[in-house]
Amino acid sequence: MNTSNPGLEHLWVCQGHGGMVSKGYFYGQNPLSYTTPAVLAQLSLSSLCSVLLQYFLTPLGESAFVSLLLVGFILGPTLWGRSAFLTSVYSLKSIQTSSTFAFFGCIFYIFLIGIKMDPGMVKRAGRKPVVIGILTFLFPTTLNLIVAGILSGRGEMDPLLHKSIWHIAIFQAVTSFHVIICLMADLKLVNSELGQLAISSSMISGMCSWGMVIVILIITELQRKPFWIILCPLSLVLLVFYVLRPLMIRMIGKTPEGKQVKEGYILSIFIMVLGIAFLGEVLGHHVIFGATALGIAVPHGPPLGTALENKIESFVSSILLPSFFVLTVSHVDLLAIRYETVFVISIFGFTSFIGKVLGGMLPALFFKVPPAEALSLGLVMSCQGISDVLLIQHGHLTFVMTLPSVYPLVDRQMYSMMVINMLLVSGTFTPVIKFLYDPSRHYKVSNKRTIQHTSLNMELRILAGIYHQDSTPCMIRLLEISNPAAKTPMCCYIVHLVQLVGSLSPLFMYHEPGSTVKLPAKDCGHIINAFRLYEQESNGNAIVKLFTSISPFASIHEEVCRLALQKRTSMVIIPFHMQWRLHGIEDITEARAVNRHILAKAPCSVGILVDRGTLSDSKNNLVYKIGIIFVHGRDDREALAYGLRMAKHPKVSLTVIHLIDPAEEKVQPLDKDLDDDILTEFKAASAGKNSHSYRTEFVKDSIELITMIRSVQNSFDLILVGRYHRSFSPIFVGLTEWNEFPELGFLGDVLASSDSLCQVSVLVMQQQVFKAEDRMNSAKNLLEDSAETVEIIFESTKGWKDIDMSRHRKQPY
Repeated sequence: MNTSNPGLEHLWVCQGHGGMVSKGYFYGQNPLSYTTPAVLAQLSLSSLCSVLLQYFLTPLGESAFVSLLLVGFILGPTLWGRSAFLTSVYSLKSIQTSSTFAFFGCIFYIFLIGIKMDPGMVKRAGRKPVVIGILTFLFPTTLNLIVAGILSGRGEMDPLLHKSIWHIAIFQAVTSFHVIICLMADLKLVNSELGQLAISSSMISGMCSWGMVIVILIITELQRKPFWIILCPLSLVLLVFYVLRPLMIRMIGKTPEGKQVKEGYILSIFIMVLGIAFLGEVLGHHVIFGATALGIAVPHGPPLGTALENKIESFVSSILLPSFFVLTVSHVDLLAIRYETVFVISIFGFTSFIGKVLGGMLPALFFKVPPAEALSLGLVMSCQGISDVLLIQHGHLTFVMTLPSVYPLVDRQMYSMMVINMLLVSGTFTPVIKFLYDPSRHYKVSNKRTIQHTSLNMELRILAGIYHQDSTPCMIRLLEISNPAAKTPMCCYIVHLVQLVGSLSPLFMYHEPGSTVKLPAKDCGHIINAFRLYEQESNGNAIVKLFTSISPFASIHEEVCRLALQKRTSMVIIPFHMQWRLHGIEDITEARAVNRHILAKAPCSVGILVDRGTLSDSKNNLVYKIGIIFVHGRDDREALAYGLRMAKHPKVSLTVIHLIDPAEEKVQPLDKDLDDDILTEFKAASAGKNSHSYRTEFVKDSIELITMIRSVQNSFDLILVGRYHRSFSPIFVGLTEWNEFPELGFLGDVLASSDSLCQVSVLVMQQQVFKAEDRMNSAKNLLEDSAETVEIIFESTKGWKDIDMSRHRKQPY
């Protein structure tokens, strides 16, 4: 042990060479005494603990960073790391190898975050994120420097703490865009208004913060290194952006559209990552410096960014990264922390927290952001993450030479207290953010809109989502038979839903007619052209507004619900996740969760379209045969209300099949009068029209129900059913146990299940709950809709520009 210089401790360990690989337990050897099995055990144990903690903490609103820090505390020497088992797993013999694996994972994780970043967001950032970003840098930095100046005047302070106080003040005030991006992804708020504002602001604040840190570290390094070595980072950046980036762009150019990137290209980029990290280490800088620059240089999104993310995301985030946090937290020593260090670090942590909250909250309030969202933004900007861990770790390993002593920028007790401070701040305020900011609250308090409660003489507004261009013909045909007419026009908002992969910067784009901007998705052009043609053929009876939303499927439903709320649509139509094609059934698994979220949160009614091609194939027929299976309840009434609109179309033949359970004939359910009213309305509307028909079918159990459905299911081009029915009704008893797709309800599941013989397209309707207070505002809503309808039609004659489309153009929503 050498303690000649304060702050320097060297521990020399001598042990025999036991080899890398064990023969096994049955040969009398302890596998954990050998490096390879010990490292594998470490990776397995840290990964398992990480998964278990995230499973329990994620529902509470905690981020992955908090879970990873807790894994480090659990497996490290702080808590149970001193037990006999963990001591044998994390033996001194395996530390060097496991540290290499840990930093290897850290390099690729930072590289992966760099891939997902979109530097273009800085160019697109408006005044609001620029002001917030600058203030969240200035406020905490200024406060911490003032506090550092006050504390440095105390003569009785520990000498090492006194020398490092200015560095601690700066380290605690730093804001990193890596942290904010990962936090928003963990909270599934990337494409929310708060997420977009926080990410844009953090990129501004992060550039200022890290620029300041680099200058300080350069000044520190100049005390013991030649000046030309400090210029090496600039050479490294030039190499990345002017040599390696053009090579990657050339790889993309050689990849055919729609094809996957060659494995050779992926391998060459992995070699670039390792080589640039090695070069950075050789030049005397942190190993992740080159990886960060290279990640930002990679063209984000498909095909290259997406391919790289698919290759390394799970392995790096779930296997290697937890091991890095275990080794990081192993340097934390709670017993070594003195009261004075706790006091100083806590003061800096508190002032930087207050500075970041005020720097985010005050300008947000100035820009008319609601107080709860402004506070949430301030809390988001105050959270810390892996970038902060790497920064203080670098400070812990950086020594300053001032004759006759050598001391680290951050000693062990400072390092320990700063890590604990990160855990407390992020662990406390991340759930608070999730509680304060819930985008779906806007939909819950809004006036609900349904087709049934929209007058047949009023404009109908429909929002249609499309996952794949093959759904376009059926969706167009459905809009066509919705009967847009001169007196009852229809405004259609079409959103192409694209999963965001290889980037963390969602995009919501409005496609203005006549615009020549680059399309964000490969099949976007076909969808746009098809709906533009439909709009022209409608002779002005249907107005079509086209959008593309590129977002994570975990939160893309927020875009759909927000647009439906803003445009006051009466219905959202989304395709079923299983789509029937000529080559077979295509299952877009991720879309199923999207559909469920839209069903739960949409501010209007929702229709799930099961497209089997029968509706689009009937274009040249003289008549569209539409069937409605009516049982009871609000969802069936919504389906029949939509059918009443279709019935006005001259080429639609509508058949309503009313299923009656004889055992319930004498029962008077609460909504029976409402059912009778809308059935009476249909009978009156179809009187004297041979194309429409109404008939009743008596069914007493689920067997008769399925038999009846199978007898008529292939007699139509489209069948409309309601989603929700009383599960205790005798005719549905038994179907609950075999419900393959609960989002389709009982009847929809019977028609769309894998063992169904139905070959017809199905539309499953769910009516948004229409509360009493919403009904009181219905007159006001009708007046607002009428006024906006006239305004939209007036604007359409001047170039088809919607009255508030300016905020949707080529910029994140």
